[in-house]
Amino acid sequence: MQFMTERETPSVDGLVIGILGGTGDQGRGLARRFALAGHPVIIGSRSHERAHAAAQEIGNHVRGLANADAAREASVVIAAVPWEGHGELLARLAAELAGKIVVDCVNPLGFDQRGAYPLKVAEGSAAEQAAALLPGSKVVAAFHHVSAILLLDPEIDTIDLDVLVLGDDRQATDLVQALAARIPGVRGIYAGRLRNCGQVEALTANLVSINRRYKAYAGLRITDI
Repeated sequence: MQFMTERETPSVDGLVIGILGGTGDQGRGLARRFALAGHPVIIGSRSHERAHAAAQEIGNHVRGLANADAAREASVVIAAVPWEGHGELLARLAAELAGKIVVDCVNPLGFDQRGAYPLKVAEGSAAEQAAALLPGSKVVAAFHHVSAILLLDPEIDTIDLDVLVLGDDRQATDLVQALAARIPGVRGIYAGRLRNCGQVEALTANLVSINRRYKAYAGLRITDI
């Protein structure tokens, strides 16, 4: 696996991408986009049958397996599971995920009659919880603010947004930045260490409010870089 210097982009060609919780909208959307970019993709689910059905729906370089098998066979693993099952699933898969880059895109949010709001996480953020549960993995936070609706829309070829990438391992964040750029229109932008991930996850609640008010699918663009 080749990594970036200051002027080089790491090669991500041929990386097998596993998506835990890949039968949800976010997981299926990311699976579709990475498959379109030519990556072999494995959708993971608690149910092999559901994973297989979702993979068949997407087609094109995508397979469906149980979560443990997806984690075991993938080169890079994306955690796109609901917050409620996040900790339990990652703890159970610690052995399968050891030695791998794990990309956490989970947003701990609650919803009530006033709208979306961020939930408090004991470790500080979902990504920091993942890092605590997966000491043998390199945890990177990314893809929090990408609309699943845009990812899944076959009429949309280019998605105009930046993906904030956070992590404590430079080679791992460089690789995830390069992986984000495989989606046309997307840039991966380094946004700090995992300790800064809480506000990134929480910002999703603000985007939900924006999207509800303006009937949009807003993302983020970082200026001047």
